Amino acid sequence: MDDVTVIEDPAAAEASLDPVRARLLAELAEPASAAMLAARVGLPRQKVNYHLRALERHGLVALVEERRKGNVTERLLQASAVSYVISPLALAAVQPDPARAPDRLSARWLLAVAARLVRDVGALITGAERARQRVATFAIDGEVRFATAADRSAFATELAAAVTALVAKYHDEAAEKGRDHRVVVAVHPSAGETTKES
Repeated sequence: MDDVTVIEDPAAAEASLDPVRARLLAELAEPASAAMLAARVGLPRQKVNYHLRALERHGLVALVEERRKGNVTERLLQASAVSYVISPLALAAVQPDPARAPDRLSARWLLAVAARLVRDVGALITGAERARQRVATFAIDGEVRFATAADRSAFATELAAAVTALVAKYHDEAAEKGRDHRVVVAVHPSAGETTKES
């Protein structure tokens, strides 16, 4: 079971968004049969089986074990991941594009950049799994409390200068065997905070 799986296929995304199927995915953190799930979620076993087949068809759950019980074979299934992220590729025709409105101070532009990050890293994970390799990534996640809007603005200016200097120091356009990497740095209010300007 993966920690996170990125869903790129529109049909798989649709299957995962159904409320009953999403509940079944959550229940399948540990292997369970349709009968076991039916008792937990309060639905008929046949209905649970219908939803499980849809999830299995899209690779969101996998068969772990088959047990013979009298004349019946009990199938134990488990979710393919602990959690799922739907890639913008699932909505390819309308996925966000940061190039359409490159305004570094726009929250919508930040969201488009984040969507591209999910899409690109999801594709890298998928490719790496096929090749049985790991993806070299790095991320920093933290919080800072600004006393004033002026402090926040000064921080953004200094951060941009520091990142620009690092990129200039290490970027080598002439490196024949070099590999391009995308750098994303974002600052936004914490979701629990009000978003009004101070």
